[in-house]
Amino acid sequence: MTDAVDSARRGIALGLTGRVVLVTGGVRGVGAGISKVFADQGATVVTCARRPVEGSPYEFRSCDIREDDSVKGLVEGIVSDHGRLDVVVNNAGGSPYVLAADASARFSAKIVALNLLGALSVSTHANAAMQAQAAGGSIVNITSVSGRRPTPGTVAYGAAKAGMENMTATLAVEWAPKVRVNSVVVGMVETEQSELFYGDADSIAAISKNVPLGRLAKPEDIGWATAFLASDAASYISGASLEVHGGGEPPHYLATTTADIKTQG
Repeated sequence: MTDAVDSARRGIALGLTGRVVLVTGGVRGVGAGISKVFADQGATVVTCARRPVEGSPYEFRSCDIREDDSVKGLVEGIVSDHGRLDVVVNNAGGSPYVLAADASARFSAKIVALNLLGALSVSTHANAAMQAQAAGGSIVNITSVSGRRPTPGTVAYGAAKAGMENMTATLAVEWAPKVRVNSVVVGMVETEQSELFYGDADSIAAISKNVPLGRLAKPEDIGWATAFLASDAASYISGASLEVHGGGEPPHYLATTTADIKTQG
């Protein structure tokens, strides 16, 4: 992201001042970038995770989103303390690398619970609050390109993210017109833990050359897309999946073919 783009973004106002926003897993990585954009837009940001992160500037509440009673208490507590809940961003998720043949049934169930069922629980309790509000609300689900292509080593995660997109479309129908539900389909993102997924700086630079826009996303890139979908600028958008992947990943054969593809067509 260039300094010019970053500076231009600071002049954008999405009308989110005073909105109460819950970002699950909003204390690190992509979640921290989402929280920052909403906070910079004037929203009251509430984050949740199982454990707090030292130095995080946002209101924090401990919650394991896999536990429905914990989620119910989280949402009711936010509404009680802030008077309402305007936006929910279902960002919490992830998975370690384990090949399918080596993954236990219990392991896979936990991954699906975290990445899909937890988001459904948060959405369901948030919807109950939003339906009672005059202005309704907005839910944005953070999904992944892993739900649209093979994901060796993270089969349960990819399947859960695919399910999350279907969940988005279904809930958008069931909960309209008071609550809008959309998803952001995230590609490769450079975070404080990038080396675990993409290797060192040289490896990240090499990988970035495969992205049409020439770089991995920054967490704030995902934050801006999420904030847009939550804002009134997107008031007629629901049930949609917005791809934020820098143009995607070109087919692998393009890097190995001997055909002169530049002269075709």
